[in-house]
Amino acid sequence: MDYAATGQSGINFYNSEGLLTRSLSYRELRDRALNMAGRMAARFSRGARIGVLAETSPDFVTAFMACQYAGMVPAPLSLPAAFGGRQTYEWQISNMVRSAGLSALLAPPALHEILLSATANQSIDLFDLSGDNLPPETAQPIPHGPDELSYIQFSSGSTSEPKGIVATQASLSANCRAIIQEGLQVRAGDRAVSWLPLYHDMGLIGFLIAPLYSQLSIDFLSPTDFARRPGTWLKLISANKGTLSYSPSFGYELCVRRHRGEVLDLSSWRAAGIGGDMVRADALDQFSETFAGSGFRRTSFVASYGLAESTLAVSFAPLETGLNTDQVDVTRMQASGRAVPASDLTRDGADRSFVSCGRPLPSTELKIVDEDGAELGFRQIGRILIRSASLAAGYFRADRDLQPLTDESGWLDTGDLGYWLGDEIVVTGRSKDMILSNGRNIWPQDIEWVAQKTGGRLVARSAAFEIREAADASRIILLVECRSQETDLRETLISDIAAAARSVAGAPVSVELVSIKTLPVTSSGKLSRAASRDAYLSGRINQDKAEASTRAAALP
Repeated sequence: MDYAATGQSGINFYNSEGLLTRSLSYRELRDRALNMAGRMAARFSRGARIGVLAETSPDFVTAFMACQYAGMVPAPLSLPAAFGGRQTYEWQISNMVRSAGLSALLAPPALHEILLSATANQSIDLFDLSGDNLPPETAQPIPHGPDELSYIQFSSGSTSEPKGIVATQASLSANCRAIIQEGLQVRAGDRAVSWLPLYHDMGLIGFLIAPLYSQLSIDFLSPTDFARRPGTWLKLISANKGTLSYSPSFGYELCVRRHRGEVLDLSSWRAAGIGGDMVRADALDQFSETFAGSGFRRTSFVASYGLAESTLAVSFAPLETGLNTDQVDVTRMQASGRAVPASDLTRDGADRSFVSCGRPLPSTELKIVDEDGAELGFRQIGRILIRSASLAAGYFRADRDLQPLTDESGWLDTGDLGYWLGDEIVVTGRSKDMILSNGRNIWPQDIEWVAQKTGGRLVARSAAFEIREAADASRIILLVECRSQETDLRETLISDIAAAARSVAGAPVSVELVSIKTLPVTSSGKLSRAASRDAYLSGRINQDKAEASTRAAALP
């Protein structure tokens, strides 16, 4: 922060129409943070864990930095819009407070009532996010040392037992240096633009801390404003000559869907990053085709792989090369556990494009292993393990002490599956989401993408998962969000998707249509298959035409 404050750069905040609402130089940010840190040091003990509601605002950034100066451990918390309703949000906040042992919450006044309700049975202080109602007394703040805890990052999938991942100053610095020097190769004249939520590692580390480390100016749009007007993200890149900006694949899809022919100049955008979820080559191809006339270059795409346990980044694809896609025979992959290249012998519709996420950062070791821990070779699919100076110190969970992330050799099992493509890593999905059918491993994404390809604009998100119906019997369920209410069209859609899904899965798939925005997502906007499965089994999801989906599943 002190280094950033010596430059002329800072942070700009914009609304959904692209109008500047507030500017904050890094010098002003440092002064505000030091002032707040002094009052926090007088009120809380050093090392206290403080929940900070992560709205995209000067107040959040100031509060987060004040915690750093005061030697306290901030935990960025999501806003209510990230969850399905007030009850769910209160439950989530209550569990996070308990899990991380938070001493206080800093939140916008508009959220105080809901937070008081969420923490009614817990002893916790509540203050304004601005810090204006902190006691006026001050004390000398003592910043974090390199090996001290720096912040708590809740994993996006946390539900009943949130997992608070704890980074140190050393791990944070190591990852930021790797991102700046190796991943994005930051240079003079770069400018960051972001709509990513600041309670998610990609937003917090990738587009607040890392740019601050390198004195880059940042243009912020809130996630809510992006969802309302995704084109504003592109307008900011165009107007401010942004060079670095990231999004999950769905953000690029949303821009294509809402594009109305606005005049843009995206020629400055040299690193259009993709992360936070599976990389979808088809969605990115559509984006590059749609905005080629606006100066966007498909070689600007940068696929990457990361996770909060590694602070953020694990690997980056080479810059200015675009996407490196690998076309795989799905049938042979499911049967053999190998990413066999598609060929003329591959059945129609049985191929799948995976996108390489590039080489591991120089400070990160990565290996692919089987269930017994033996290392696997080229194109063999297994569990991804990493070892790095960027690894977090551990995690807090349900009133326990800090729990280790790694084994005794320092390796972290990420829970992700992937394979080596030369010296680059390809991520294929989460091991916990894998569907086992007739002795074959089936990736749920393969089934979900069939629904989107078959249904086109009629469908939104979809979730595939397996349910057990008896000790030796299971069924594959595919829930599909449908935009149409026309009965005949929905019946046809169920039948068509079920037939296409069976072709990919090699087994019957029960297709059920649900309303738009029904399927649960994580706080970072990713589909939660586990939550979808739980909601389906409990009857909380309103399934449509169950008898039609049963007939469709029985098709040969």
